Amino acid sequence: MQFTPRLASLADLAAVQGVVKDAYTPYVSSIGCKPGPLLDDYEALISAGRVTVVDVDGGVKGILVLIPEKDAMLLDNVAVAASAQGLGLGRELIAYAEHRARDAGFSLIRLYTHVAMTRNIEYYTRIGYVETHRAEHNGLKRVFMAKSLT
Repeated sequence: MQFTPRLASLADLAAVQGVVKDAYTPYVSSIGCKPGPLLDDYEALISAGRVTVVDVDGGVKGILVLIPEKDAMLLDNVAVAASAQGLGLGRELIAYAEHRARDAGFSLIRLYTHVAMTRNIEYYTRIGYVETHRAEHNGLKRVFMAKSLT
């Protein structure tokens, strides 16, 4: 299935928040607190042009947050609504993030995930991301990963 990402507008705010809540709430019990994406200010991120969305069947079902940094593009968040899981939307959004990072002149893309999100860590490793370090930030134990885009 082919998806067409688009820049989010403030009209998408509730839908973006809904996708994030849908995607990350199941992790609250295993982590013991809200994952970082549940605490982010999506109004500010959308206003800054950092959020990309994908519509499926007339509604936002996937979101991507990209933040350019000094030496790499940060893939800050990729989330897919439960109703769209299994469609390949997450994989498409990550490929799109890597494409956007290359187009912006970056040779490296990085991300982080919670240490308890082992399926995510395994998936990122399978698609070429390498663990760079682990650290605790805002009470969250994170695994930092990066992928060369050259």
